[in-house]
Amino acid sequence: MRYLTAGESHGPQLTAIIEGLPAGMPINQEDINNELARRQKGYGRGRRMQIEKDKAFIASGIRHGYTLGSPVALVVENKDWTHWTKIMGSEPISGPESEEVKRKITRPRPGHADLNGGIKYGHRDLRNVLERSSARETTVRVAAGAVAKKLLALLGIQVASHVIEIGGVKAHPTAYSSIKELQEHTEASPVRCFDSNVEQAMMDAIDEAKKNGDSIGGIVEVIVEGMPVGVGSYVHYDRKLDAKLAAAIVSINAFKGVEIGIGFEAAHLPGSEVHDEILWSKDNGYYRKTNRLGGLEGGMTTGMPIIVRGVMKPIPTLYKPLQSVDIDTKEAFAASIERSDSCAVPAAAVVAEAVVAWELAAALIDQFPADRFEKLVEAIETHKAEAKEF
Repeated sequence: MRYLTAGESHGPQLTAIIEGLPAGMPINQEDINNELARRQKGYGRGRRMQIEKDKAFIASGIRHGYTLGSPVALVVENKDWTHWTKIMGSEPISGPESEEVKRKITRPRPGHADLNGGIKYGHRDLRNVLERSSARETTVRVAAGAVAKKLLALLGIQVASHVIEIGGVKAHPTAYSSIKELQEHTEASPVRCFDSNVEQAMMDAIDEAKKNGDSIGGIVEVIVEGMPVGVGSYVHYDRKLDAKLAAAIVSINAFKGVEIGIGFEAAHLPGSEVHDEILWSKDNGYYRKTNRLGGLEGGMTTGMPIIVRGVMKPIPTLYKPLQSVDIDTKEAFAASIERSDSCAVPAAAVVAEAVVAWELAAALIDQFPADRFEKLVEAIETHKAEAKEF
């Protein structure tokens, strides 16, 4: 199973094409649009979220609420396109005012893809780079992830996320009784944090950054419950599920680090305090006494909850711009400003959910018969029964 996305930040639309979904899986537009609405929430978002009210249009692959087995095409219109039709139009333009119409950008912004992308593709107008490298593209990644989350939910697998740090303000480890409780609490939180005691401090940190023309980052955590044991593989590096999850998290715009389970803390502990002892019971089969390795061993699922965290750097578009160099004149300038958020960590948690859900759904599709959804369900149930009796 795979997907591709297309579209620019201020182009007419964003598109995702999903290939490999089983036929007969129930899904509708609301399953997707609910996730898109979640992505647009969060304290610290900028003016773009007031313009766009993202909704996905299903262009192909689904009929009367069920997948067909053919590619699924999802389209999200950019409402702001009406103000950018000349600047981002596909037709050639010429004449003395053409450069003004293009709103050419020659000042690369530190922390962005601008300069590196311009050098790679030979673009003297860096708008050609920033329009595609923009985090706006995560809109359709969330749409694709929503389809994956629906597949997982139908298989009894739940995915949730929460923010555990913003701008140095850390949530205290707080127990929750279920994924449902975590979801309900964080959906009501402006910063998507389960620890109510630090919500205001996180918002204050965002306000302070905004007042100073700056930005702040943070850490998000994704939890998945219900994955069957033995999904993934140890036989090749590119089939290890933990490697795929790590790559997916770091592929999100502005993410610079990832850890699974206790992650980097394992470097400071002896092995006896890192590895999860194996237990067995007649009712449950094999299970782990602890879950320090975050539900993954040897590139495969253990059956325990999967726990993945990602580190998001501060957004590099600042209203207190950093120094840059004009690629035409080679003169020093303050980097140009595009519309930006002061903090997008709460929204990034939703994106992290989407990419994790996609990798898990894809791993299930790759491992089990999946041309028809009912055959996928049957194969996974058989696998679970065999694992319990192993």
